[in-house]
Amino acid sequence: MEHTPKEQARFLPHLPGVYLMKDVSGKIIYVGKAKDLRNRVTSYFLSGKDIKTSFLVSKIAIIEYIITGNEYEALVLENNLIKKHTPHYNISLKDGKSYPLIRITNEPFPKVFKTRRIINDGSEYFGPYPDGKSLALYLELIDKMFPLRKCGIPLRKRYSPCLYYHIGRCCGPCADLVTREEYARHIVKVRAFLQGKDDELIRQVREEMLEAAKGQKFEVAAEKRDLLIALESVTKAQQVQDFSVESRDYAACEMRMHLATVSIMQIRDGKLMGKALYRAETFGDETETLLHFLIQYYEDGGNRPQQLYVSHDVDSALIGTYFAEHLELAIEVSVPKEGKHYRVLRMAAENAARDVEKRLKSRENPEALDELMEVLALENPPKRIEGFDIAHLAGKFTVASLITFVDGNPDRKNYRRFNIKSLEGKIDDFASIREAVTRRYTRQVREKQPLPDLIMIDGGKGQVNVAKEALVALGLDDLPVVALAGEYEDIHFPDERPALRLEESSVGLKVLQAVRDETHRFATALNQQQRSREATFILLESIAGVGPSRSKRLMQTFGTLEALLSASAEEIARQAEVPLPVATRILKTLHL
Repeated sequence: MEHTPKEQARFLPHLPGVYLMKDVSGKIIYVGKAKDLRNRVTSYFLSGKDIKTSFLVSKIAIIEYIITGNEYEALVLENNLIKKHTPHYNISLKDGKSYPLIRITNEPFPKVFKTRRIINDGSEYFGPYPDGKSLALYLELIDKMFPLRKCGIPLRKRYSPCLYYHIGRCCGPCADLVTREEYARHIVKVRAFLQGKDDELIRQVREEMLEAAKGQKFEVAAEKRDLLIALESVTKAQQVQDFSVESRDYAACEMRMHLATVSIMQIRDGKLMGKALYRAETFGDETETLLHFLIQYYEDGGNRPQQLYVSHDVDSALIGTYFAEHLELAIEVSVPKEGKHYRVLRMAAENAARDVEKRLKSRENPEALDELMEVLALENPPKRIEGFDIAHLAGKFTVASLITFVDGNPDRKNYRRFNIKSLEGKIDDFASIREAVTRRYTRQVREKQPLPDLIMIDGGKGQVNVAKEALVALGLDDLPVVALAGEYEDIHFPDERPALRLEESSVGLKVLQAVRDETHRFATALNQQQRSREATFILLESIAGVGPSRSKRLMQTFGTLEALLSASAEEIARQAEVPLPVATRILKTLHL
């Protein structure tokens, strides 16, 4: 007679070891470790367990086990079995995001570049960098400040150096034009920069800028000034209220159902050097999920810390021993309960919680879209929703925003703006909506671009009727359109149907509200940009020698008033093609 999984659990010994859960086909679906196998495994079958555990239990057909000498041996065996079998319900870093790193190769003349792949050949790695712009800025600054080689790995000898040498972007190690000692000095500075020790670099660049300006080498001085601004912006982004010198990582795990997000924050020499979120799906609890994550994370290499602060009571001695014996890492692991480390860890936990809640919410969106299909009498769930809003100031700067939601979430790459051209200073929201809807869908039809499943207008009955008229004129009679307005968030239709009022708790209503709020935010931001731009033109044209033509050329050249003010008079005169006395007057007037 075959025993049920619950009965199998009762036969397990009260000893440390690893348990393997299999499905009906005999495939391993979950691997776990335990100090006491029977107590741990029988706990899965207790009444009142959460939904995710109940789901895992429903998939179990067979439970096998391996006894070990102690819990540490169980941890080692468990990790090896997870890597070997990759069970579906165990955490895997491959399920999460892969953030890029900066690699310094282990060579006589090292190369510095971006990578997502860690090779255990003695190379150094810095990161991860979840913000692609930050990574690009680091590499750009390194390229500008240090004449390092750009060629492939390994370095190949040449009779003559390449173009990079001739333009000052490489020191020519391939042609023996630099010694290993000289090159190594560049790498020492690069390493210090990536570790956040950039005060010396900032001082050096500032001195070079002042020296170039003193020698009237204005282009060189301008380049150094731009470099200095970029360096200081990197330093400002890294700075935290901390003056210790040790390297530390903070790791926090948050779970909702079977969704897990681990947030890592890296602090080196008192500066925040990296933040990253790793996502996975797992059926363990938060403590064992975090433990498994940390083992995988530090096995993969990267910039390893001296101290690790974690959000859950993982066995510090156990994981510390694992790091020391298997990874040859001397990392102190602890769970702070108060003080500065607790505050940083709480920040990491907040980042993880927001991410996992957002993921859970996106999983709920199909239910919301199904509800909208039903209450709005649509043929299909509105997977693609486009929303419009109008913003103006006393009839001036009228703009329309178009935002797109896909599967209930913002699709920001498909946001658009329309400067309303047909009003000639009049205030007319209806005409503005007609123009925006007409322009949008004329283009979509002409270019054979996808049409939305639902259009939502921020407004009431009048606005939705105007939008419908514009669609009918384009032959898009069947395209659904509604409006959302009023104290009770009533939904208005462009036909005889009365306004629809959904319950405040309605998930469908929450999606429409999110669309409406985003259209309003985007339209208002566009309107403010327009007003700010006109105010800048008025300010410039108040200066003697600057008329409409020159003010327009100045803004086209420099983009913002801040960029204009950071330039020298010579640069303004040359780049915007204005007389030098006028450029000098602009700076003198605006700096008052």
